[in-house]
This record gives sequence, structure tokens and C-alpha cells, in this order.
Amino acid sequence: MSDFLLHAPEGANRKPKRVGRGSSSGLGSTAGKGNKGQQSRSGSAVPYVGFEGGQMPLYRRIAHRGFSNAAFKKEYEIINLRDLEAKFADGDTVNRESLALKGLSKKSGVGIKILGDGEITKKLTIDVDKVSASAKTKIESAGGSVKEAVPAESK
Repeated sequence: MSDFLLHAPEGANRKPKRVGRGSSSGLGSTAGKGNKGQQSRSGSAVPYVGFEGGQMPLYRRIAHRGFSNAAFKKEYEIINLRDLEAKFADGDTVNRESLALKGLSKKSGVGIKILGDGEITKKLTIDVDKVSASAKTKIESAGGSVKEAVPAESK
């Protein structure tokens, strides 16, 4: 029967410290709040994040002006011609799906841009978002073709 009497181990549960109950209690007088100041007063709490004791907060002292294009930035995953030369065979089509299958495109939701770093000897059909001018001339001189996705014109 004594196997089923559950209790906390010795010293696990301590009585709460009663503050402000006289000088002999150990936490009388200032009740552990130190001397004077905002934090020693009753109902004290720092009003908000960035509060500087009534001084003009930093975020209000610094001018916030201008425009940032970061929210509208279009990201591209960069792939060079040398990578296409190594991974694709003659006559293949290079698009988002084939690049993902070959392990060249890992990010989703970003555009793909082909750059002209390296040489290409294979005849490839390129169908991606963007192709640099040097890459386009190298691909077409090797007998391949380039189909770029035309961006929608802003009105």
C-alpha cells in the first residue's frame, strides 16, 4: 500500500518568500526593490519596448524617409554555361524542370538566369526567365536556341 503514496522529494517545494513584512523577515523595508527610482514604485512597469525614461526614443529621433525597393526585388538563381555543358546532352531542352532534375536548380519561387561563364559546344534549347547577352550569343553560335520569358509590361 505504501508504494502508491506519491509525494515530492524533500526540499522540492518551498514556501513563497513574503516580502515587505518587517525588517526581521529578510525582505522588509524596500522589499527587494532597492532604493528609489521608477522600479521601486508600486505599479511600476516600463511602458513599452524602446522606452527611454521619457527621453525621446531612438526610433523617433532618427529620420525615416525615402523608399526601399527591397519588397519588390526579383530574385534569380544563377546558372552558368559550364554547368549546362557538364550536365546536359546534345539536343536537350533546358527549363525549370530539367534543371531541377539535374540538381542545378534548388530554390523554388525564384527566377532562373543563365550567365555566359564557360564555353558550350552542345546544341541546347534554353527556356528560362532570363539569359545574359554573352550567354545568348554563345548558345546560338553553338546551334542552340533561346526562349526567354517576356516580362509583363507595366501600364
